[in-house]
Amino acid sequence: MKQASPVTDPGPHNRPGQVVSAVPTDSELLATVLRAGSNATSAAALAKQLVDHHGSLRAVLAASEQSLSAQAGVGRARLAALRALPDLAQRYFEQSLPVGHAIRSPADTERYLSAKLRDLPHELFCCLFLDNRHRVLAFEALFRGTIDGTSVYPREVVKQALAVNAAAVILAHNHPSGVAEPSQADERITRRLKSALELVDIRLLDHFVIGDGQCTSLASRGLV
Repeated sequence: MKQASPVTDPGPHNRPGQVVSAVPTDSELLATVLRAGSNATSAAALAKQLVDHHGSLRAVLAASEQSLSAQAGVGRARLAALRALPDLAQRYFEQSLPVGHAIRSPADTERYLSAKLRDLPHELFCCLFLDNRHRVLAFEALFRGTIDGTSVYPREVVKQALAVNAAAVILAHNHPSGVAEPSQADERITRRLKSALELVDIRLLDHFVIGDGQCTSLASRGLV
């Protein structure tokens, strides 16, 4: 007689007859990750406690290791899972614009740049270099610090664009304050870089300012 296979619990999200929300809440999504490790505190209860304590799912994922470890029920396995999630998310969006692939839409560009820049504690000025079919050649972080006329050098942007044989460039930098409103300095450096790139027949397509959950296109405002 053939031995029966052990029956395992399919889990609360897969049990017959259970209605699952089509759009899970932040706590429900977090609970699926927290099922690893100790069962002393249920994943659903712990997820809700973490989101309530930190204020949002994003704040949980940005929290320090010390802060997360202080929460009852967060052991080594759960801490490792929580620490891995931001890196997984960033790599997911980074790979949405791999080298050699053409940009499909402005939304793809915004998601990619936001994943790269939104959580940085300092200002970083970057360039996305493209060929004449708008395929990605390279993404380079060129300047760090306050973005103004003295910290961003057009000749360095032009030099790097020529080095990768770019036909077009998209600029981007973040505002650590979280506000994605372009400053007058942002507008000035955009004009300077556009003029410098035009001298070597390279088009400036856009300049994105990345904030906390916001992304502003200067081209959409007629500033490029």
